[in-house]
Amino acid sequence: MEFAEIIRLLIHGVVLGSILTLGAIGLSLQYGILRFANFAHGDVMTLGAYFGLFAITASGVQAWAAMPFAMLMTFLVALAIDQTLYKRLRSTQPIILLIASVGIAFMMRSAISLVWGPDNHVYQAGIQMPVKVGDIRIKPAWFMIVGGAAVLVLALHLFLQRTKVGKAMRAMSDNRDLAQVSGIAVERVIIWTWAISAALAAAAGVMLGMDTQLNPIMGWKLLLPIFAAAILGGIGKPYGAIAGGLTIGIVQEMSTLAIAPAYKPAIAFGLMVIILIWRPTGLFSGRST
Repeated sequence: MEFAEIIRLLIHGVVLGSILTLGAIGLSLQYGILRFANFAHGDVMTLGAYFGLFAITASGVQAWAAMPFAMLMTFLVALAIDQTLYKRLRSTQPIILLIASVGIAFMMRSAISLVWGPDNHVYQAGIQMPVKVGDIRIKPAWFMIVGGAAVLVLALHLFLQRTKVGKAMRAMSDNRDLAQVSGIAVERVIIWTWAISAALAAAAGVMLGMDTQLNPIMGWKLLLPIFAAAILGGIGKPYGAIAGGLTIGIVQEMSTLAIAPAYKPAIAFGLMVIILIWRPTGLFSGRST
């Protein structure tokens, strides 16, 4: 095996890991604060990607410039779903919320197929000339994906550490009852949780669209690796999701050195099972899964 091939797979892994990280952070925040595993999160990513496509088609902007519009629209949809459905079910068993999220996932996927059709779409037609670094060819979009993900993660870190809302979100994630009696506005924190998780999911969806093609099941196919990343890092721990996302992305791509690429999603599933058996709270000691 050539050294250049290993470096190429490592770069692929970092790009995929960057996308998984943004998805896993949102999923982890929702589990930590709202206490339920949102199976519609992958389809929220897909919706964000298609909102990006709408902005690009309507205005002719580049994909990265369409990202803020996609993040805002996805947040509004996620907030509407929360206020009309999830809010009414918060006092019920978590399994009820989980089943409701599965139903929302199917509804969103069907709505996307109805509006944009089941066929594949791309943000930019034609051949994108790669950047050559030695024997390695790098797509220009990969720089935007990795750089954009790093900027968003840094912005989230500053938000959680230096703002009152961020500190309230961390307090609710650690102990919701104690945070509530301390005077923290729970509903406000929940809205911020949806805003951040939906915006990050939309960004991840647009980045996935920059790297591949858009189709109605693109986010659903990434849901398992995103769950694996969140569980590996410690579900409920956004910083753990960063480590989990990069680890799952790199391991998945590097595994193709030994197995056929078609089987690489099984690596994420295998890692998730191993971490559930060996350390149910994940590497960063999140909530027990």
